[in-house]
Amino acid sequence: MSTKPTAKSVPDTAGTSQSRSRDAARRFARRLLAWWETHGREGLPWQNPRTPYRVWVSEIMLQQTQAGTVVPYFERFVARFGNVRTLAQADLDDVLHLWSGLGYYARARNLHRAAAIVMRDHDGTLPQDPAVLETLPGIGRSTAAAIVAQAHNVRAPILDANAKRVLARHFLVAGPPSSSATQTALWALADAVTPAGRAADYTQAVMDLGATVCRPRQPLCSQCPLRRTCGALAANAVGEYPARAKRPARPLKRRRFFVLTDGEGACYMEKRPTSGVWGGLWSPPEGDAEETPAEFLAARRMDAKLVGAMSFGPVFRHGFSHFDLDVAPVFIHLLSRPSSVSGGVWFNPRRDRLGLSAVAAKLVAAAAAPAVLERK
Repeated sequence: MSTKPTAKSVPDTAGTSQSRSRDAARRFARRLLAWWETHGREGLPWQNPRTPYRVWVSEIMLQQTQAGTVVPYFERFVARFGNVRTLAQADLDDVLHLWSGLGYYARARNLHRAAAIVMRDHDGTLPQDPAVLETLPGIGRSTAAAIVAQAHNVRAPILDANAKRVLARHFLVAGPPSSSATQTALWALADAVTPAGRAADYTQAVMDLGATVCRPRQPLCSQCPLRRTCGALAANAVGEYPARAKRPARPLKRRRFFVLTDGEGACYMEKRPTSGVWGGLWSPPEGDAEETPAEFLAARRMDAKLVGAMSFGPVFRHGFSHFDLDVAPVFIHLLSRPSSVSGGVWFNPRRDRLGLSAVAAKLVAAAAAPAVLERK
């Protein structure tokens, strides 16, 4: 006689597993939201009022930049460009001027381009569909989701650097986050733990937890609301997650910058190409590290008799994401502006507004007060 079990007698292990996963996801979100209600960051300027435009600007600024650094830039930016229309109509130099020092200037150029597209194609209203938002310059999948979730309280899983770190540690996701396999796993987890309600609060909560508790270095695990279920903490391997991709040694470059000033305190500046380092910004003329002042003057067909004074500033180092740059300044004070110099502008920091990189701003300040460099 057959003893084959009936369908009803077969344990529903798949259904049980799915149910447990759903329960775990709900607990994850519930604990995180409860923590955020007491410990979350409040009073960030883009939260009050939390309009689509303000959220958009803040999310672009927060890419690869900490909130504490962003706050003063955001406040100045929205005070000058209060909505999509004013941003779209603004001159790019005005936009870059207010971005000067924040770095990653392609973000500012993309923000300006996207504003023009929103005015042209979307009647000045930022789209609510994440897929449409992703078509705008500078907006990727996670940024689009963060904008929709925070501005419209619509469920949209995010995966910024903070969320990646929290999820990788809690669920022991191996591999560097930049790999496609790890990305796929993290996106699946982000979708699983994002609750159906309170989208804006949850999005802010997971970003806050990663920024203030589940930090890249010296995480505050004893203060984490997820510590009882964190896989990395249980394995005593918090520092190993997320895995770091092997990076090649950072190359070091050295360039000479010639800071020309006139009797009115203006500096001669040239606009850099749109692509490349400091794209679209203004900077003192740049040359090879070995180029001498005499060679520079000769190449520009400038009469050496115009030089009233000249000095070499101390070399200082500026770090980029993939290399370091040693900046070697030469300060040349001219008795009058040479007619042979063309293609640039004479910039007076007391009255003019230009988009300058942090290095250019430092060189301009040092031209007026050399101690600016000597103190570094």
